[in-house]
Amino acid sequence: MTRMVMFSKMHGLGNDYVVIDESTQECIPEDKKSEFVREVCTRGFSVGADGVIFVQPAAGEGDIRFRIFNADGSEAEMCGNGIRCFSKFVYDNAIVRKGKLDVETLAGIKTVELEVGDDGSVVSSRVDMGTATFKTDQIPMDVGECEFIDRFLPVEGEDIKLTALSVGNPHAVIFVDDARSVDLERLGPAIENHPLFPERINVHFVEVVDPSEIIMVTWERGAGPTMACGTGATASVIAGVKLEKLDDSVLVHLPGGELKIDVYQEGTELGAYMEGDAVLVFDGILIRDP
Repeated sequence: MTRMVMFSKMHGLGNDYVVIDESTQECIPEDKKSEFVREVCTRGFSVGADGVIFVQPAAGEGDIRFRIFNADGSEAEMCGNGIRCFSKFVYDNAIVRKGKLDVETLAGIKTVELEVGDDGSVVSSRVDMGTATFKTDQIPMDVGECEFIDRFLPVEGEDIKLTALSVGNPHAVIFVDDARSVDLERLGPAIENHPLFPERINVHFVEVVDPSEIIMVTWERGAGPTMACGTGATASVIAGVKLEKLDDSVLVHLPGGELKIDVYQEGTELGAYMEGDAVLVFDGILIRDP
């Protein structure tokens, strides 16, 4: 007997996802999720996406639970563009009708403030991404140093100066003169899979236009080149503030559009708010064998 799985196709700045509501019942068995994600994300043969988001009931103190899987079937801790799509889906489908959501993620609870338009649907959202850590054991990164900030890493026969940090998931930020001329297909996977990153890493090449504006291109862990990366934009701006290259309010230009990142200080740590939109592309039904 075949099964029908309802889904929505959504994107944040071209970073696209299949969103599935499991808030009342499980649609994809836990031991089948990775296989399902790989199948449904394959462009040309299925829906095609950078990943799959599952909406699940809260397990703790949050309003709702966010789970996200990369296109290769691996589960990620967090995703900035994904959580904006998730929050719009949750509000617009009346799963949780609150203007401020506390969302459970593998990176902790994230608070999302929603802007609702005249038609009653979410038009944009502002996410408190929390604070970053530069501690190598928390990224994680297998080096003796406590932090890896503006340091050289040997990659493909050359030394790449990068800053490693985590904003709930791991990021390598490389400041360059021209982000669009970077050989992303060569350097992206080489850094993502570098042996010093045991859980792999997201890779971002950042061009500083001025202290309040950057251009960024991304090689995303488990997905490859993507149109945008919200956690990556957050990490890149925080790294730029740490290195005194950027102001605390920055417009980030990505291939799929723009994000606004506002950095704040919490004790000795840097955190950030991320603001941007999310778009429903279409709703659909997947027909699957048991």
